[in-house]
Amino acid sequence: MDIKLTSYSHGAGCGCKISPEVLDRILSSTRDQAVYPGLLVGNAGRDDAAVFDLGEGKAVISTTDFFMPIVDDAFDFGRIAAANAVSDVYAMGGKPLMAIAILGWPVSLLPAQLAGQVMRGAMEVCAAVGMPLAGGHSIDTPEPIFGLAVTGLVNKGAIKTNDGAKEGDALYLTKPLGIGIVTTAQKKGMATEAHMAQAIGWMTKPNHIGALLGGMGYVHALTDVTGFGLLGHLGEMCQGSGVSATVYWDKIPILDGAIGYLGQGAVPGGTERNWSSYGHRMGAMDMQARCVLADPQTSGGLLIAVDPVHAPDLERLLGRENVPAYRIGHMRPPARAMVELE
Repeated sequence: MDIKLTSYSHGAGCGCKISPEVLDRILSSTRDQAVYPGLLVGNAGRDDAAVFDLGEGKAVISTTDFFMPIVDDAFDFGRIAAANAVSDVYAMGGKPLMAIAILGWPVSLLPAQLAGQVMRGAMEVCAAVGMPLAGGHSIDTPEPIFGLAVTGLVNKGAIKTNDGAKEGDALYLTKPLGIGIVTTAQKKGMATEAHMAQAIGWMTKPNHIGALLGGMGYVHALTDVTGFGLLGHLGEMCQGSGVSATVYWDKIPILDGAIGYLGQGAVPGGTERNWSSYGHRMGAMDMQARCVLADPQTSGGLLIAVDPVHAPDLERLLGRENVPAYRIGHMRPPARAMVELE
């Protein structure tokens, strides 16, 4: 029986995320929580994971991420969800230690064996990054949901946050954009097998380079690009760092086929929610640029703000690890428009 997982969910991947505007309203009620001296990174900012001081120069990273299917194949769904969840540990400069699974499954609609394939996909990625999938929790849900809660470790001096960028920093991205566009095209029956295979290849590629970037003092800020799109996550970096950014539109890497699918109307609902949330803080850009730069990414690349003097060092490091180094812009003094195109 050929079961298409995406037909059982109303959203897809990180495009399921609540919009930045709505999330701000939700989190506004949590600002006055108790103070914990050991909490180095919490929800007071908009970082990728929580970090707690263990003493003796070590800190633990804790994060969770889960979503509804972005692809029809159960094994690939598990791989994508796992790579996406562990990315938050890498985005903090840490190394993953272990994960536990979060599974919601409509047991009256989909066979249990299919959920087992999701788990096997996740276990493959966990093994590839050197951590066990050590347990988890499952419930009966109306739609399939899967993800991980991941624990990581980092030296205190190697913690990377999204609020340390400086004026003049060079901006690098490690994966192309367009995941939301191509997967939306697939749901509409437009996407070719080759284009979907390319998208799945990127989504299942862990951002392992983040563990090495933690030890590089010339990396001033680090985050991963997921459901809020490049503009959303770059905007958070700008806001937290007190700077603005210039993005080189002609240097933005875009998945094969994505621009063509845009022309056929393959625009995720998450793109519109993203732009409605933060478009008023962005510079002028045409509809194509909006749709690419606000496109919700699932298991997207790392966004790196680096001292421009050390940009060649970063490129050499990424090259040794077979990680692309797309130089997409730079940081500039704070301005009314947080992100401008050039």
